[in-house]
Amino acid sequence: MSNTEAEIRSRLAVLSPLHLHLQNDSHLHIGHAGNTGGGHFSLVIVSATFEGQSRINRQRLVKNALADLFPTRIHALSIKALTPREHLQS
Repeated sequence: MSNTEAEIRSRLAVLSPLHLHLQNDSHLHIGHAGNTGGGHFSLVIVSATFEGQSRINRQRLVKNALADLFPTRIHALSIKALTPREHLQS
């Protein structure tokens, strides 16, 4: 696990995730135009914090927790933010 991955996990703890799957996809984007050196990541996070929140607000909560990591340590982040009920149904 890279330092960036550990930092992402640590910062997202504020959302009390019941499940957190973080995948580093940087190897798929080597030479990607416009990348200033940050990594590409895919995230699935399940939290009761997301109950009653729109998809956009859920993503804002995640991005706000990681804000200063963009764009130097995170170039791209795909976010799937689910409630516990949604996670059980998927």
